[in-house]
Parts: sequence; C-alpha cells; structure tokens
Amino acid sequence: MSAAALPRAAAPLLGFGRLLRRYGFPVAPEQVSGFMQAVTLLGPRSMADIHEAALATLAPPPDRRDEFEAHFHSHFYGNTAAVVEGEADEETRVKDDGGASDEEIEVARQEKGGELSSGAEQLSARDFQRDGDGLAAFRRKLATALPVRRSFRTVRTHARGKLDMRRSLREIVSADGDVPSPLLRRRQMVRRKLLLLIDVSGSMKLYTSDYLKMAHAAVQGADRAEIFTFGTRLTRITTALRIRDRDQALARVAAQVDDWDGGTRMGPALLAFLSVPRFSAFARGAAVVILSDALERGGHAELEMAMRRLSARAFRLSLATPLAGDPRFQPATAALRAMLPVLDDLVDGSSISGLSDFILSLARPAPAAAAIWKRVS
Repeated sequence: MSAAALPRAAAPLLGFGRLLRRYGFPVAPEQVSGFMQAVTLLGPRSMADIHEAALATLAPPPDRRDEFEAHFHSHFYGNTAAVVEGEADEETRVKDDGGASDEEIEVARQEKGGELSSGAEQLSARDFQRDGDGLAAFRRKLATALPVRRSFRTVRTHARGKLDMRRSLREIVSADGDVPSPLLRRRQMVRRKLLLLIDVSGSMKLYTSDYLKMAHAAVQGADRAEIFTFGTRLTRITTALRIRDRDQALARVAAQVDDWDGGTRMGPALLAFLSVPRFSAFARGAAVVILSDALERGGHAELEMAMRRLSARAFRLSLATPLAGDPRFQPATAALRAMLPVLDDLVDGSSISGLSDFILSLARPAPAAAAIWKRVS
C-alpha cells in the first residue's frame, strides 16, 4: 500500500518508521506495518499506547534506547531539543521486486523474448550484450545437484520407514480385524535453497555480466533459487530472472538495479538483507554463495557481524572471489581474515566454468575454508 492510500491518521506512524531508518535504526518494513497494526489494536487511548506499541514492534537496541526516546518525543511531541545531535546515518536502500504469486511466476517462466573499491554511491544503468548460452549443462544438472535435507512431511513407502499407525488401523478395521502387512511412511528429502548474493560494484565490473548469466541459469534450473545484487544498495532480482528468455531477463535486471559499477558497502548491504525478515528467511538452511572480491572500505566490523549472522542461518556459506584466481592470492586483508573462520568455502570466482562446477558440488562435503587456507599459507 502506498503512503497516499493510507488513512490520514496513519501518516505520523509511517513517518516515525522512516525517521528511525534515516538515523540508522534497523527497522524493516514489516516492523513498521506491525507498529501501525499494534496501534490500531490498542485504540489508541493515549500517547502511552503508541509509545508501548513502538517499543514492542520497532525493538530499538538497548544501547540506543535513549536516542529512540529522543526521536519519539521529537516526532510526536515536537520537542526538537530532545533530539540527539548529529547527522542521519547514510542508509542502505533496499529494493524488493515484490515476489510473485505462483501464476505470475509461471507466466514469467513462459515469457519469451571498477578497478578500485569505494564506499561512494554512484548510480548508473547497465546494458548486457546478447550472446550464446554456454550454461545449458549447468542449468540441467543444478536441480539434482543441490544439497538435500529431510523434510517434516512424510510420504508412503514400502520399506525402510516408520509404521503409519493411522492407515494401518484403517486397514485392520476394513479387514475385520485381520493384521495386514504393515503400512509405512518416511520423511521426504527436499532440495535446499540456493541463495546468490552478487557484488555489482565497480571493482567487480569485469565479472558482473557472467555472474548474472549464471544466476539466470540457476533460477531456471532450481525451483528454490534466490538472487540479490549489492553495491551501495540491495536489490532482489529473482522475479526478473524467472523470465525464460535470458536477454529479456537481463534487460529487466539492468533496469531494476540502480547501483551498477559504483561503490561497495558490503557490510551494511548484508546487514540490510538480514534486517528484512522475509529476506533473512531465504538464507535459513540454504546454500549461500557470495560473489564478491570482499574489498570493504573503512572498518570491517559490520561485515564481520553480518557474516557471522549469515553463517548461523545458512547450511553452507561460501565466498567466491575473482582474486583467488591469482596463484599468489592469500586472504590477507583484515576483512577476509575476520570472515574466514565462519566461511565454509573460499574459492576462485574468476572463471564462470569453475564457479559453475563449484555450485554443482555444494552437496559434497569439503574441509572448512580456514583449514584449507591455513595449509596453503
């Protein structure tokens, strides 16, 4: 729902959520929606109800509670003297393609047709050249190559399962008490999700096109693949890549992403991804592959925090960097050293064929990245 379509009384509530985001509070759109719903449920009878709803749904960090209170009094009471001095933090903008219903997804599937890393935002457009599709084999194999997990749902089986008590009792009753052969069920095995996070900053300019072509093949080949791009912003492009014709899909991606070939804010972008509950759910139990050189400008504290949180959610967390294509490469930067202990894989991302082979091998166990690079160095 757009801001113009909201009731007039809801505008201050929406504005408070935007104010907090402008000052660097990790407030997801779902939290702002929950805030407005909570206020509706409470009446509200007084400003105390709005205050309690804000605390319960917007969940300010304990160390920023005083700042939260100052912004609340400034926004709702007009007490500008209470505002904490300082400029608003620069916010990582999140663009969601909105997802799609099953019918929309099916229509989309049938449709035809930087040398240095920087923290500065630079918005630009991108045009992808039309060429042959060399990823047909990768697309065909991916559906059966991804790791599997045991689902809580069960299916009927003739052997090596647990007794299906309900069906067995029905069978006994229908057979007038005779004991038939036992009827069994077993838990289903389902493929894990594949999540690709693609760095589109200037330092990755030479590889962006190949990565997006591989991402298109991944979405076409796997039922549960999710694709995001990040640079100075975070953009979900999965829906665009569901278009069967690759050139049309990439043209739509080119129009959707705003931060091509600009700066890099890897840490804030990943934290923005984790702050949106729907996005964070994509990483839970998934094989997560980050395609980036991991050249983070400034401090790496946010990047280290994001990688630890991402590792805790993912089944397998991998970093594919084109820098590893150099035989002399070592994870020597502060950012790489900080994230190495939580990585399952640190692999060469300079070759699209090698990267495709790696993704197809995600179901096979491998030593942790820290153990491999410790031996190498």
